[in-house]
Amino acid sequence: MKPEARQLQIAAVINQEGHQSVEALAARFSVSAETIRRDLALLVESGAVQKVHGGARKARLHSEGSFEERMSEDAPAKQAIARRLGSLIESGETLFIDTGSTTLACAEALRAVSDLTIITNSVRVAMAFGNGNGGRVLLLGGRYGTGNAQTVGPATIAQIADFRADRAILTPAALDPDAGAMDQDLDESLVARAMHAHARSTIIVAAAAKIGRHGAHRVCPFEEISILVTDRPVAGKLGDLLHAADVSVMLA
Repeated sequence: MKPEARQLQIAAVINQEGHQSVEALAARFSVSAETIRRDLALLVESGAVQKVHGGARKARLHSEGSFEERMSEDAPAKQAIARRLGSLIESGETLFIDTGSTTLACAEALRAVSDLTIITNSVRVAMAFGNGNGGRVLLLGGRYGTGNAQTVGPATIAQIADFRADRAILTPAALDPDAGAMDQDLDESLVARAMHAHARSTIIVAAAAKIGRHGAHRVCPFEEISILVTDRPVAGKLGDLLHAADVSVMLA
């Protein structure tokens, strides 16, 4: 059996049974324990399984903390990503920006770019532009979510459809090797998906910690992402997928 086929079968066994030891897999596939360790290392790198002592387990969906907790996570990386994004945006552009700690950092950096039109469902992002850069901010209405200070729901989605932006600036919860950009919250994923659908191009801003995570709700496949701005090179299976999808990976 070729290594690639064996690795797919290993991932399927682990996902079905929840957990497998190196020894059990070696016996099951009639290969050495060292071969299984190499297989598992590649599967862990791709995000297909999670490493545990002596083996691997089914990958768990990432669970996000509160907005305040996320603001303190990877803060230097988010600031660097924000500065890099600021160098990509031109005066006069219209931007969708969704809710997230990374997009909030980006909003603050984008204040240096003149004459922008910002369309957002995030009260925090709207406030970051409050003192203006000669542009304007359009805050989408809808059901208010206090935890993330955002609007969501059918009214928000309907309003997004009334606009056409140059770019959607989105910060998903995960870049899932099996599915693309993903969110953990259904309402947030629907808002991000609508912004993506009504923009000429999409930029994903995501710290390296999100790369390889698994999410519950799809935002868009890799093939529909124009640019990924992140803080570390993307290697392994996900790097290959992004390259094949013609995503421009720009490092902060």
